[in-house]
Amino acid sequence: MASPLSEIPDHLLAEIFLRLPNPEDLVRASVACVSFHRLATDGSFLRRFRRLHAPPVLGFLWAGGMFYPTLPPHPSAPAARALDLAADFYFTFIPSYYRWTVQDIRDGRVLLEGDIEKDERPPVFKDLAVCDPLHLRYVLLPPLPHDLAASLEHPFPMVSEARCKEVAAGEATFRVILMANCKTSLDAFVFSSSTGQWEAAASKGWSDLALSEGDMAKMSWVHPYILRRHYAYGCFYWDWVEFGRKKLLLLDTRSRKMEFSIADLPPGEWSRKGGIAIVEAGEGKLGMFAFHGETSSDLSYTIARNKGKSPSQ
Repeated sequence: MASPLSEIPDHLLAEIFLRLPNPEDLVRASVACVSFHRLATDGSFLRRFRRLHAPPVLGFLWAGGMFYPTLPPHPSAPAARALDLAADFYFTFIPSYYRWTVQDIRDGRVLLEGDIEKDERPPVFKDLAVCDPLHLRYVLLPPLPHDLAASLEHPFPMVSEARCKEVAAGEATFRVILMANCKTSLDAFVFSSSTGQWEAAASKGWSDLALSEGDMAKMSWVHPYILRRHYAYGCFYWDWVEFGRKKLLLLDTRSRKMEFSIADLPPGEWSRKGGIAIVEAGEGKLGMFAFHGETSSDLSYTIARNKGKSPSQ
């Protein structure tokens, strides 16, 4: 006589659940019995499941807080509509919500930056908050400690940028990476929700990044408004096509010791006007899109062959 499903060992049951075609099937399986629910809600299992099942495209969030849900006939349209009705994308649950603008979105969390009043002097670092607009939760980040801010040499006001990075999907932890553009160097600081503190993460002199004095002068006013930022496989990329150079600035966040480095673009046409986009192409490879003109025929695509370490062809 065959054994009931409840007697299947957890490690085999997990392999079965991992092969379910979509998250809705996992939800239905989890309500079958207590043991199924315990396995399906386990943090380590959910991380494995999410790595194998790409999240649905639910929509786009504008910097001012306007959410544009995915529309029919896209299969994610019903979930996107439900999210639009349930979440607060105007951030009215945060004090002085009218002051905040969207900086980054990752794994259900939104990173917000405080706007300044018209008559205020532009600060080097603005107020930051991380929020969950669906469950109406938020964390106001403390300011960068004085000793860390004092270590910067001539930081330019209003040219820092912050990016939210998830530490463990499905868990209530996150990191925020703050970039500081200084006269002689590029610096990064990391806030961890686990410790509630900022710490220095990476620093690199502009000369070490092979930039000329003219490039550094231009960087002082274009970063980060013109330089385009991309994220793939735990790394942030900024393209320097705007400088007329086929280079990428890379910040590797996969280890505790973050480092800046330079990567070459693959051979090809890289236009200042069209720019590029970097995506995860699967199997650890980077995919790169380049737009060279005004029609879809001017869009090219290439896949790097080195498992995400550098986008070189």
